[in-house]
Amino acid sequence: MIREVIPEKEDIWHFGPFLFLSIPEWLWKLVRFGKRNWAMLPLFACAGLAVAQVELASLVSEKWLFAFHPSNWGYMLLIVLSSVMSVAMAIKIWNNTRIEMNLEQNQQLLLKARMDALSSQINPHFLFNTLNTVSSLIRFDPDMARGVVLKLSNILRRLLRKHETFVPLREELEFIDDYLDIEVIRFGRDKLQIFKEIEPEALDSFVPSMLLQPMIENSLKHGLDPRLEGGQIHIRTRRNDGRLYIEIEDNGVGISSERLAEVYGGGIGISNVHERLRLLYGDQFKMDIRSEEGQGTQIHIEIPELITTEHVLG
Repeated sequence: MIREVIPEKEDIWHFGPFLFLSIPEWLWKLVRFGKRNWAMLPLFACAGLAVAQVELASLVSEKWLFAFHPSNWGYMLLIVLSSVMSVAMAIKIWNNTRIEMNLEQNQQLLLKARMDALSSQINPHFLFNTLNTVSSLIRFDPDMARGVVLKLSNILRRLLRKHETFVPLREELEFIDDYLDIEVIRFGRDKLQIFKEIEPEALDSFVPSMLLQPMIENSLKHGLDPRLEGGQIHIRTRRNDGRLYIEIEDNGVGISSERLAEVYGGGIGISNVHERLRLLYGDQFKMDIRSEEGQGTQIHIEIPELITTEHVLG
């Protein structure tokens, strides 16, 4: 009832076991500035009810109402203080629980926002280059241009599905197929070759959405683009003892040892993948990058196998 009377409903949570120590300060602000502290209302209500109980008990039989019978004002003060503390402690504990629940919910929302931001990142140059490819194909190969547009629409449709944190590996590979088909057309079929070694049992495992695309893009942009003769990308996946293993390997120009030491620090490729895996799996994942200049780069990822979305973030 008191909470409904208070204009600011949240002020009820300011009622704590040591609020009575602020009474002098509250009286000063009330007299000096006319500033109210609505948390004082439940404080005085508890004190008033405790006094009323003692007074009422003195007027009726002990069989009707139990109460302490103070013999002096000090005893009475202890009775009032204990009544106030009993209510204030319960509200304080309830408030702490409420704050923890709100904090956990906000952390989940923050994590979801960070995951959405990371998973939706895709290099805008890919979109521009694809549109330029379409404009060129329209002139001499309209059918291929139409196929590129359809694959691009599949990619964009997937990017709009931000509510998905995990997807089956099968679906992730289908997305990569569309992405790589466009890149093969851009690079030329003779310059870019794609090899996949996929264990059929691994296709139903769930992986973070948009996990493979940043690594594939990194291989194309930094590994194979500088090679005039083109190159190869190998994608391997397998299951073993409750773990899912994913490998992305290219025969590009490789990464220097100095750059390899800083590879997790920036950009939207490998660092994006590493950050998302850290947020989702904590210390339950492994990500290893091996590279030699002029020989190529291999990215190895090991994550816990998920065969259902039971633990997926909403």
